[in-house]
Amino acid sequence: MIKASPRLADGTTRRGFTLIELLVVIAIIGVLVALLLPAVQAAREAARRSQCVNNLKQLGLALANYESATLSYPGAYPATRLPALTVGGTWGCWSPQSMLLPYLEQKPLYDSINFNLLNQGDTGSYAGYVANITSMVTRINNFLCPSAPLFPGTLNGFPSPGNNYFASVGSSVQWDGTRNYKPNGVFWYNGNSLSSRDVTDGTSSTIAFSEWRTGDNNDGLLSVPQDVIEVGAINVGAGDDTAQNNMPAGAAGLQPYLAQCATLAKTARGRSFIGQMWATGMFGRTFGNTILAPNPPYPNCNRTTGNGDFDNTGIFGMSSFHSGGANISMCDGSVRFLKSSTSLPTVWAIGSRGQAEVVDTNSY
Repeated sequence: MIKASPRLADGTTRRGFTLIELLVVIAIIGVLVALLLPAVQAAREAARRSQCVNNLKQLGLALANYESATLSYPGAYPATRLPALTVGGTWGCWSPQSMLLPYLEQKPLYDSINFNLLNQGDTGSYAGYVANITSMVTRINNFLCPSAPLFPGTLNGFPSPGNNYFASVGSSVQWDGTRNYKPNGVFWYNGNSLSSRDVTDGTSSTIAFSEWRTGDNNDGLLSVPQDVIEVGAINVGAGDDTAQNNMPAGAAGLQPYLAQCATLAKTARGRSFIGQMWATGMFGRTFGNTILAPNPPYPNCNRTTGNGDFDNTGIFGMSSFHSGGANISMCDGSVRFLKSSTSLPTVWAIGSRGQAEVVDTNSY
């Protein structure tokens, strides 16, 4: 028996929604969600990008406070091996970031580290590495861009702490300050006697820190631009310790080098360790350079072969998960957004500390 629709007091009949009306309402809601979701995602990314800018601002302020206290910029410092206590050289040295910890509200962490011992394990030094491991795996938010995923690997069984901000050695493929041809940036290995007085191009025009993308810790999958290709004996210039290590002196050799790197990327072993740690002072860990504009179509390239680490010449450049470029912190503490379309001469100029280049801020 068909039941009649209920009647109201005035004799009218109450109607429910028809199926078509429900479908129309659902469709409208779906359209509204589709329209609003990108706006919500964009707002979230804007917040993450703002936090990234603030992180770099804090690094710039920490650098200024460090210089005020020590009268110089920090470098990467060698430590000793156990049990022989021989100097470890570039292997296992301590990064500029680790020197800045007290100025990033991390003084207790800084005090817990034995900087006399290597921070990477090798023959005869593993005990020193273990002695510092609980400090080294501490995750520091100032070193992490919120737009970047956390590094998925581990250090000695602990989750990797991560690091998305590198100290710039300038427009140089060299990071070792003991070489005849030193990097032209404001950081390098074996300590620094540099300070703001040496940044003759101007502290507001010279990069101190920039960001790079986190690697996925999967050597079997090439991710451009953050993964590292081992290019063997290939150099940008005439050798590993020549004037051509710095740009623009080595500009003629750069494109052939990049072409070789791109070719080797098709077959050579790539490494995906960028963004793993903040303690070790070497390329791919805490040092990077300004050879290419952010997010280039090339992977990073390193002269090391045979599953070696990154303590050699190479390109470890700027990249980010922000569209269109990457954030950079200048030596005066200001933060800019460097576009991916920036010309190479401009990138080289704002990366070097004292090559007398004149750069219009509108060019980047």
